[in-house]
Amino acid sequence: MTSNSSRIIGAVEIGTGKVAVLVGEISRGRSLNIIGVGVAPSRGVMKGEVVDYKAACEATHHALEMAEKRAGARIEEVWLAQTGGHLDGFYNEASVNVKSADNTVTALDIASVCDLAKEKELPAGRSRIHEIRRPFRLDGRAVPDAEHLSGHRLEVGYWIVHGHEGKVSDNIHVVGGYHLEVRELVLSSLANGSLLTTAEERQHGVLVINLGKGITDYVLYRDGHVLVTGALPVGGDHLTNDLSIGLRVTTAQAEMLKLRHGRATIQTRDKSEKVWLNGDASFGDKQFSKTAIETIAAARTQELLAVIKQKLGPAFAPEHCGAGVILTGGTSKLPGIDEVTANVFGLNARRGESPSWVKDELKDPMFSTVLGIFQFGLRGAHEHALPPRRKTGFLSNLTKIFASS
Repeated sequence: MTSNSSRIIGAVEIGTGKVAVLVGEISRGRSLNIIGVGVAPSRGVMKGEVVDYKAACEATHHALEMAEKRAGARIEEVWLAQTGGHLDGFYNEASVNVKSADNTVTALDIASVCDLAKEKELPAGRSRIHEIRRPFRLDGRAVPDAEHLSGHRLEVGYWIVHGHEGKVSDNIHVVGGYHLEVRELVLSSLANGSLLTTAEERQHGVLVINLGKGITDYVLYRDGHVLVTGALPVGGDHLTNDLSIGLRVTTAQAEMLKLRHGRATIQTRDKSEKVWLNGDASFGDKQFSKTAIETIAAARTQELLAVIKQKLGPAFAPEHCGAGVILTGGTSKLPGIDEVTANVFGLNARRGESPSWVKDELKDPMFSTVLGIFQFGLRGAHEHALPPRRKTGFLSNLTKIFASS
């Protein structure tokens, strides 16, 4: 049983490799107690997108059912992670003249400039996922809150993330099939960034890369705010596919070799060194060059990280990224990946660590996105004055509650 002042929220990630669900009891507005966990192998999802609705429903509903059973409570609403190659973003800014006679910025000035900065229309078939505000500028100087300050011209910009309407809807309908309402969408990149970085790191500048099975997403912070986000339809599956082709083995065998012997760097110097596929001397067991396995995995890893750097373009500058690069997701477990990342970006790189409040059984990177959904949502609700929610349908500004985060 829960009190009248608490809510039971489900944080859900429908990934390419797994479906993860956490059930949290949120009381007094921001106190969180995680009371249930559900994890199931994902089906019907490729590169973060639903391709088989029935299979995706079965896997997701199994994870939801497991989490509710362990929580001993029914989920009241869902906060759903969103990723995929269909996501895109753009920056838009606006400015207004301060209207008061004494040049004092009012709430009306702030509302006007924010509305102008967010009003750019999206192409047909696209749905807004996030509107992420950057700092206000008053007469050219950055200010966290412009109200009551004196100035003549007020400016603000938003990083606006949008996705394919049908693909966003598919994820929502999968959860809806379990008779649950998706209350908020949260970008996976923002969830991971919120969980794995501190306010100080975001102020110094930090890049967070989430290396999943089918998708790699990222978020870059500067001066304490989100500068840019992105997602690539490339992940650990692509390393497995390259090994399958290069070694002429099945996908399942390639995955086994990757997990046992794959590296993001080439460490083996003896080209004659071999490893067994099964290692049990069974009929059909094969040997493979350890150097070949490392070479293939390292090449794909290097390529993936280089593409991220290219996508960031001029937004990425090492001198403005003092806290370095933080890696998470299943593929971040690949030995040597921190070393390769450091070489590609010219910065210190490390695997992300969950905060001290996270229980040991949830510290695995597979939970970083769903944990981050809670962290991001509660931090946003605490730090910002939130507008009243409006029932505008599933696909209309589902995350406006987090727009100022």
